Amino acid sequence: MSRIGKQPVQIPDQVEVLLQKDEIVVKGPKGELSQKFPEAIKIKIEEGKVNIERKSETKKIKSMHGLLRTLIANMIQGVKEGFSKDLELHGTGYRASVEGGKLKIMIGFSHPVIVEPPPGIEFKVEENTLITVSGINKQTVGQVAADIRLIRKPEPYKGKGISYKGEKIRRKAGKAAKAGEAGG
Repeated sequence: MSRIGKQPVQIPDQVEVLLQKDEIVVKGPKGELSQKFPEAIKIKIEEGKVNIERKSETKKIKSMHGLLRTLIANMIQGVKEGFSKDLELHGTGYRASVEGGKLKIMIGFSHPVIVEPPPGIEFKVEENTLITVSGINKQTVGQVAADIRLIRKPEPYKGKGISYKGEKIRRKAGKAAKAGEAGG
């Protein structure tokens, strides 16, 4: 039995969980999410909890057991509280703004980079250098944040670029520092 999969998921107040044929739907104050699941997994909703059981012991179903429990827990948290990821801009003249719901980033290219939010994603910018990506779907929030970071990943010499808030950038010594070590 999966250690994660056998744990029940609590359904908080203001959240409604519906079970359809091969899909689970979670509705809450922030929106609605749904997830399909295989027939070999049985989901029961009882006494304010969601229990996940598997009917088969194949390797694929065993791996889906814990994954599905985690996805349902994330859906419940997403429709109740939502998720967010923070990104920081490091570099002279690097700045961001939100115009008409779209994210506009000036990151050292000859043109601004404009990022369209997918459905359910919202951008906020504070102090021109802190970008917050928020939404109810944890996977989508993380993917959009990763795509924004890929526009200009932090480089290892000066640390310029887009990084997650609190991310440690491994710095390298430049050529001058290496030449000085050789002793001339």
